[in-house]
Amino acid sequence: MIWLWLLLVAAVTAGGIVWFGRVPAAARPLAAAAVMLGLAGYALQGSPALPGKPVAAPEEPEGFGEAITDRRQGMADRFGPAAQWLAMSDGFARTGKTALAAQTLEKGLQKYPDNVDLWVGLGNALVAHGGGMMSPAAALAFDEAAKRDPTHPAPPFFAGLAMAQSGDLRGAEAVWSGLLARSPADAPWRADLEMRLDQLRRAMGPELPSEAGNGP
Repeated sequence: MIWLWLLLVAAVTAGGIVWFGRVPAAARPLAAAAVMLGLAGYALQGSPALPGKPVAAPEEPEGFGEAITDRRQGMADRFGPAAQWLAMSDGFARTGKTALAAQTLEKGLQKYPDNVDLWVGLGNALVAHGGGMMSPAAALAFDEAAKRDPTHPAPPFFAGLAMAQSGDLRGAEAVWSGLLARSPADAPWRADLEMRLDQLRRAMGPELPSEAGNGP
């Protein structure tokens, strides 16, 4: 069937060259040779006899996700003094320049040392630079953010996310549970937090029995 379509396309192409291309009669053999050369090339390299084999798109790995439409889920000030530094850092991070992303936020913190959004952004940038793992430097950045404003939702949200990605599911569950308990019912981040916390608990599975099972 493929060959039939190829011959049909070749015939239409040749007819178009002759009738609409206004090719001089002396040049028509050259045009025909070009069409035949294309068919010969396909005959040598193509594989029309192979059966079709549709390939499904690879599934996204199941995890606790860093990809959300608004990475800060309404937790950061979009127009405050941190906004431009966060935007520049995000731009570097999207192109894989994670070290520059972190350095940009460090410069922003030199100007605004008490800005919670910048400390949280630095923690996220350091986690990204570490391949998704929570490093001591990233943990320190989240801690500094929490010290500046203990009621701010971003430090525990992203600290918990980094813990979950690093394999510390129990620590992430404790941090996120505490955040959920004090989040208002209409908080823009609450639905996403509930979804992630449920996913995290399912990944943890049934809790192992505590000290009770260790006796004689």
